[in-house]
This record gives sequence, structure tokens and C-alpha cells, in this order.
Amino acid sequence: MVLKIISATEAKVGTNIIVDGMPCTVKSIDVSKTGKHGASKCRIEAIGIMNGQKKVIAVPGHERFEVPLIEKKKGQVLSIGDNVGLMDLESFETLDIPCDPELKSEIAEGSNVEYWNVEGEKIVKRKI
Repeated sequence: MVLKIISATEAKVGTNIIVDGMPCTVKSIDVSKTGKHGASKCRIEAIGIMNGQKKVIAVPGHERFEVPLIEKKKGQVLSIGDNVGLMDLESFETLDIPCDPELKSEIAEGSNVEYWNVEGEKIVKRKI
């Protein structure tokens, strides 16, 4: 569910937007303005929240982007395998969620982590 729509010139570094149907975080933005009757152009570099894939797009300044709903929650790690099994600390439900490979080496069973629910997809983002 999208709560907000912003124009390309309103996007700042760290803003989350949806690019090609994929939620991304803006890493850099260059806004250039052309001559007397020209429109502004934006070059946006974004990193995918779920897969870490880099996207570079060039769009007019009036182009509109959707801002994804990101819900940040805490959980306790129950097991570590291909996915991380964890228990939500508020609702006590158990979840099987994918995790960043770099983060898997840092977490252990019984540790607390923060996971994000991005438009219905869940991913473990950091150790608390």
C-alpha cells in the first residue's frame, strides 16, 4: 500500500521510492536545470532494499514516484539456516525470513534483530 507520491525533485538521499516495481533507497540524486524554456532533469542512483541491486535512472523533474510503506519491527532469532527463523517480539508469531549474507555471520540464536516489512515482503536488516 502506497501512502505518498513525490516528484523526482523532492527525492533526497535516503528517501525510499519504488523504481520499476521494486522498493529502493536513493543513494544519490543530481538535479540539472536546462535553459530558459527547458525542464529540470534528475539522475537518480538507487539501491534495491530487498536484493541490493543498483539502479540508475534519468527522468524529468516532474516525474512522480511512489513511496513504499516500510514497517520496522523487532524479533528474536530462533534458528539460522537458508532463511532466518525468528519470533516477533510484539505479536510472538514465528516467521521464516531471508537475511543478508553479511548479516548472517553476525547474528546468533537468541539475539535480537530488526526486520522490515516492505510492501508485504519481509527481510532481516540489522542486529540490535
